[in-house]
Amino acid sequence: MRVRASVLADYGLLQEEELELDGPGPGEVAVRLSAAGVCHSDYHVFSGDLPLPTPMVLGHEGAGVVAAVGAGVATVRPGDPVVLSWLPSCGRCRFCLSGRPELCRVPATAAQHGTLPGGRTPFRRGVTREPVYQFSLTGAFAEVTVVPESGVVRLPPGTDLEVAALLGCSVLTGTGAVWRTAAVRPGESVAVFGSGGIGLNVLQGAQLVSAYPRIAIDVSQRRLAAAIEFGATHTVRADQDSVLDRILELTGGLGVDAAFEAIGRPETIAAAFNATCAGGRAVVIGVAPPNAEVGLNAFAFPSQEKTLTGCWYGQSSPARDIPALLRLHNAGSLRLRPLLSQRYGLGELERAFEAMLDGSVNRALIVFDP
Repeated sequence: MRVRASVLADYGLLQEEELELDGPGPGEVAVRLSAAGVCHSDYHVFSGDLPLPTPMVLGHEGAGVVAAVGAGVATVRPGDPVVLSWLPSCGRCRFCLSGRPELCRVPATAAQHGTLPGGRTPFRRGVTREPVYQFSLTGAFAEVTVVPESGVVRLPPGTDLEVAALLGCSVLTGTGAVWRTAAVRPGESVAVFGSGGIGLNVLQGAQLVSAYPRIAIDVSQRRLAAAIEFGATHTVRADQDSVLDRILELTGGLGVDAAFEAIGRPETIAAAFNATCAGGRAVVIGVAPPNAEVGLNAFAFPSQEKTLTGCWYGQSSPARDIPALLRLHNAGSLRLRPLLSQRYGLGELERAFEAMLDGSVNRALIVFDP
């Protein structure tokens, strides 16, 4: 099958190409994409901050319809609407069996090599059939992609696939960071560093558990206005105000119970930790460059019993959590449609990156012709 895709030919160089796509093998599913969200993780690969092999089809947050299934696939069939999951766990390793499928090493190893589990990539190009790698076992910036069976979550018929695409990364990660990683309780205070796609969903998650206050920190006034729309009770302009002083003022001089870093910079990771109260939790969601290091006051760990932890994919189980999030959306509790700020065509990915970086969108979406 020949499909159009946005190909990262080299770091900083995107081009729309027609690729050859192999059919799904045993345990694999071909998905015809309807929409794919544009995430900072995609940009980290584009910029070279996250060094992965090229050429590569980026994209990892998407939804579409099953086009074909390989041998042994039992959970979906052609025609089913699905959300892609970029962490298709094996279900058998120590991490999966202990209830931490987001730490499964099978997809982690495959993602480092830009392949599916087992080492193959379904995308080819040119007369030589040069392999084209796929980002995070998905490659969602293509008309059709092939993923593991555990990399799709079936949706009810008639689900809005543009909205559903967001469930595959930003919504699942942001809400999971609040509910699972930090286990925020009603009445606890939270601060969110970064009000992009992930940060807005941290705020939604915090609002749904009645956290207060809910403080959004950003350098963009437009993003801070969006933060209010998605649940922030207070905002701080990081380029104009003393962030720590303002947080202390809003929390009676204590600091917040839980701080979330949704940017991926050493300085904001340190700021999130410093913004927490004694006994508080700082949760790092943003993806920093692999060689970045963070400087912290070591005495604060034992003397104040502070916790600094990471959050990978919201510590989620996609098969369990995506349907639950969709039910919350259908009940009117979780706002998804307002997250969609702008739609772009497949050849406009660089424009979508620019809009994401300058803060003019909540979430940019690549949409495909029906």
